[in-house]
Amino acid sequence: MAFKLPEYKAPDFTRPEFMSAPDCRLAPADMDGVAPEYYHSTSMFPEYFKINGEWKLAEESRMDSSVVLRDDGRLDVVENRNIRKGDMVVLGRSEDGHEGIFVHTGGFDSGDGGSDDRFKFRQGRSRETSYARDYDRLFELLNYEKEHGKVVWVMGPAFAFDHDARACMQALVENGYVDALFAGNALATHDLEGALFHTSLGQDIYTQVSQKNGHYNHLDVDNKVRRAGSIPKFIEEYGIDNGIIYSCVKNNVPIVLAGSIRDDGPIPEVIGDVYDAQNAMRDIIKTSTTVICLATMLHTIATGNMTPSFRVLEDGTIRPVLLYAVDAEEFVVNKLLDRGSLAATTIVTNVQDFITIVANGLGLDFRKY
Repeated sequence: MAFKLPEYKAPDFTRPEFMSAPDCRLAPADMDGVAPEYYHSTSMFPEYFKINGEWKLAEESRMDSSVVLRDDGRLDVVENRNIRKGDMVVLGRSEDGHEGIFVHTGGFDSGDGGSDDRFKFRQGRSRETSYARDYDRLFELLNYEKEHGKVVWVMGPAFAFDHDARACMQALVENGYVDALFAGNALATHDLEGALFHTSLGQDIYTQVSQKNGHYNHLDVDNKVRRAGSIPKFIEEYGIDNGIIYSCVKNNVPIVLAGSIRDDGPIPEVIGDVYDAQNAMRDIIKTSTTVICLATMLHTIATGNMTPSFRVLEDGTIRPVLLYAVDAEEFVVNKLLDRGSLAATTIVTNVQDFITIVANGLGLDFRKY
């Protein structure tokens, strides 16, 4: 049977309660970066607003933003810090239509995808959960997205600590299953350390044997990349031919490296301003259709907050955006669910095992990398 995404069912706005509902209220922002009182805050669900008697979808929604009506009639979802004086901001705290605002929580059927689109909290999963169907579904999804969508991978540095994990992720990139990568300085630095020295944090990435003065290796990589001026120049100068970052550069896969207060270096491509990093991530998320978050709690929560449950395609079709969270700690994956991220499929395992299962399930020969 061919892979099929859950189908979207739009609200029936001919129902009496929608027909009789008032237009949503609007008020101008009186200063930059501040929303008017009683502003409406968005969710990851499709949200409709009644404007001049017509229910209109805000096509690029996400959590915790305001809605601005533009002069051309477009509804723009904007973080409050990006509101400008004079912007016409939607007001209202209800979601059932009586203020001209309707949040559609039941848009996707649950038949084929096995997901339930109701907003709910504390749906935790544990190591004892059966994940066999989740993996099979993921293999089907990744093959579908390779032709029809865009997959963003959000990765912690654990990938760089293991030879096979690096090879599996490189195989995924080389075979077209990765459309963008979000990470921090650590993933990039330690992956490049693995490429140059065959170590991560000074330990051999296969044998795990600590090398003499190995604790210098990641600092040396930082230093060498900074001297080269960029990751691509470093790769060229040192003849790097393996790893996650190498394969992304080789295949023109966008990388967003968000900085941290604890960063060494960092390497030149790391974005030190958190809001600039957020904007760079959001620009990519706007076109993503599947997001897979692996072994990084803060990057996972940050990405989850900016990821809607739906995407409006160029032909007007509305499809789900699917979100996966994988970590060895139940606390981490359930943190995402506890925040109400409806579309999240969580898997409790270490990411080295996860990515090996995925590579094998897709039939990729990662041993050659």
